[in-house]
Amino acid sequence: MLLRQTPILLSAKPRGFHLITAEVLGQLDLSDIEAGIVHLFIQHTSASLSLNENASADVRRDFERFFRQAIPDDSPYFEHTYEGPDDMTAHLKASLLGSSLTLPISQGRLALGTWQGIYLGEHREHGGRRRLLVTYWGSQIAGMNA
Repeated sequence: MLLRQTPILLSAKPRGFHLITAEVLGQLDLSDIEAGIVHLFIQHTSASLSLNENASADVRRDFERFFRQAIPDDSPYFEHTYEGPDDMTAHLKASLLGSSLTLPISQGRLALGTWQGIYLGEHREHGGRRRLLVTYWGSQIAGMNA
């Protein structure tokens, strides 16, 4: 059984939903895992992770439009606005979408569906670089050394 943990620092992104699958996989080595699990955890309260459509940028733009309308910035009933009008709304969006993903590994690769990709939901106007802690484990491919 192999067990690894890798911190990943994502590049800063503007507010919106961003496909980060390649950026994450570029910093992991899953090649020797036959069957396993990868757990991604974002270490922030104003950004989120989710899994969704990876082919059309329209989907990511629609996600952003939906959340901007459903949870508008600068609503008069929010008290927690210390860091600006997108402060509390970013926390709500992050809580609704979640801070982690658990995905299968098969034959050294993420076992995602054809049209699935990992999204970063950046819910702040200026969120900056985001930290992930990635833990992955599984059985080793026969004949490979750890």
